[in-house]
Amino acid sequence: WQTGLGLCNSTSCQLSQVVQLNVGGHLYTTSRSTLRKYPDSRLAELFSGPPKLPTDAEGRVFIDRDGYHFRAVLEFLRSDLLPKEDIEEVHAEAVYYNIRPLIKHLEESPQLFGELVGRQQFLSRLPHYRENIEVLIRIARAEAVAARQSAIMICVLRSEEDLSFHENAISSLEADKESVVTFGPWKAGPSVKDLLDCVRMDIEKQGYTLSIQPHTMEKSFLSRSYDFFYKVIFTWW
Repeated sequence: WQTGLGLCNSTSCQLSQVVQLNVGGHLYTTSRSTLRKYPDSRLAELFSGPPKLPTDAEGRVFIDRDGYHFRAVLEFLRSDLLPKEDIEEVHAEAVYYNIRPLIKHLEESPQLFGELVGRQQFLSRLPHYRENIEVLIRIARAEAVAARQSAIMICVLRSEEDLSFHENAISSLEADKESVVTFGPWKAGPSVKDLLDCVRMDIEKQGYTLSIQPHTMEKSFLSRSYDFFYKVIFTWW
């Protein structure tokens, strides 16, 4: 058939076809060529050839993803515009759709560069960091019954030398030794305070309210006092 631009073969017509999208309840209208802008992306794969996605009751192509942040993904595909807010959320969508140029731009942004290159690289050198965060939350929730706060003891070992004192330090505690969560040691520049900031940030991201305080131990002439201990205090109400 003919268009205002002249004859159109089946391939070019398919590329210029208007697509109605329902992304997680958010409605968009775009062209198939926009969605296929980056041939190695998941969107290009989904919109090449026969339909690979279900449709909603109105016949719109349905994608079961975050529809709000898809707006920023679509704007990048249309005009190379980068988002100025919700960078982490848009990055997650860009990764899902495998839009590599957008992923690269976002990971070079100030908001993600420090997180990915600095903080996450540091945390990757900490043994069992993610598991320890989940253990902290699990213990805190178990101790929340009929309580306003849960206080969990953590032991932070900055160096291999600190590690050599670990057993003696734990033995010196009056608290329940079985519930102490130990972090470290690590071979990287960040300090103990930096680690504690990471613990707070990663737990708060999950919606919890907490504070971290040093645990002071009574000094004795007969035993050494260790400054490895902190209380992570969850506040429930």
